[in-house]
Amino acid sequence: MTRPTERRLKIAVIGGTGDLGRGLAMRWARAGHDITIGSRDGARAAEVANRLNALADTTTIGGMANTDAAGAAELVALTVPYASHGAMLDDIAPHLQGKILIDVTVPLVPPKVRTVILPPEGSAAKAAQERLGDGVKVVSAFQNIAAAHLSDLDHAIDCDVLVCGNDKAARELVIALASDAGMKGWHAGRIANSAVAEAMTSALIFINGHYKINGAGVRITGSVGEAETAD
Repeated sequence: MTRPTERRLKIAVIGGTGDLGRGLAMRWARAGHDITIGSRDGARAAEVANRLNALADTTTIGGMANTDAAGAAELVALTVPYASHGAMLDDIAPHLQGKILIDVTVPLVPPKVRTVILPPEGSAAKAAQERLGDGVKVVSAFQNIAAAHLSDLDHAIDCDVLVCGNDKAARELVIALASDAGMKGWHAGRIANSAVAEAMTSALIFINGHYKINGAGVRITGSVGEAETAD
């Protein structure tokens, strides 16, 4: 397991009322971080936050409207469906400058969610980086983790996290947050490489259905040697 984060962070989970966002919020709260659930409806966000505190046996999860949550956070995780991705980025963009955005979005297009469909930019995360500009450090992660596994705090997650982004230090922080949530994260290159993790999600959905697996995932094999210095 990689090292955990070295300090307590204020993290907003935008889309935190959904399955994936709830799981990350509870796991990070249990690790000692201050979490704010973001929703279009601030009252609903607060209601969900209260339920998550009870489930996770924590008191550090709160709820606000999306823009308020993003503005109050040091770091923002975006866990909305692809159909809401662009509009949500536009809503919270003024509150992201100088911050890290963890983009968990997968460009799934129902009903063909088992078929890879990537956007013209090459990936959802790369599209987010281009949309937000260099003032925001977009890091892609957590696309290949089953939401049900994340939300089950007693479940030991037996798969790894590919972490992509143009800023190496930002990737390193997200890898530490993966460790806080009980997962192993790996530097997987610049933001363009997010296409690999995003496309893999459709393949995993197909594998789950074909083989009746409950949450197939990805594992990196091999022995780690001396780390390269490339960013």
